[in-house]
Amino acid sequence: MADMRAFQDAVTSWATGGPEGPARDLAESLEVRTAVLLEGLSDLAAVEALAARRGRDLAAEGVCVVLMGGAMSVGRYAGLLGPPGLGLRLTGLCDEGELGFYERGLTRAQAPLQDIYVCTADLEDELIRALGTAGVEEILRAEGDFRAWQTFQRQPAQHGRPRHQQVRRFLGTKKGRKIRYGRLLVEPLAPGRTPPPLDGLLASL
Repeated sequence: MADMRAFQDAVTSWATGGPEGPARDLAESLEVRTAVLLEGLSDLAAVEALAARRGRDLAAEGVCVVLMGGAMSVGRYAGLLGPPGLGLRLTGLCDEGELGFYERGLTRAQAPLQDIYVCTADLEDELIRALGTAGVEEILRAEGDFRAWQTFQRQPAQHGRPRHQQVRRFLGTKKGRKIRYGRLLVEPLAPGRTPPPLDGLLASL
């Protein structure tokens, strides 16, 4: 894992103007074959949690999860890691509203778009629908966030909003909460209830 972290760091450095050599050397020595492109830390938490549940060691399998810091960077990372660069297979998760960035970026990198799994709205939306709002509330209660959730619901801006939308907004109201719940919303998923984009991504690796 430490070596794969070094590769991730080398890729990030390369993407921000650093040298290509360290990333290329590590890709060869670690036999990296696939790069999973993710927009942010909450997506990473969910992917790692599901992989752990399924007994997968992605790093040992030559799979590197790459955080791009937002969908607008996909063209840059696809060019470095895909056919024009290291020649890795590219896959990942995409929010529905960001699909245009992926289409343009992957087309320029000559990488197939069908290996990108598109979430309705975003991955949090997919996970909330998979668990149901009552299931999410049970997790909020177990994590000590239920009182904050009730206070949030009483805010005037939340009056009349569907419960699903309220939950999704609540997860993004405190720094770090969405990242933490990226993992927590995956762990209790019953077999067969994993959101299709997340399930498809892990199955493809």
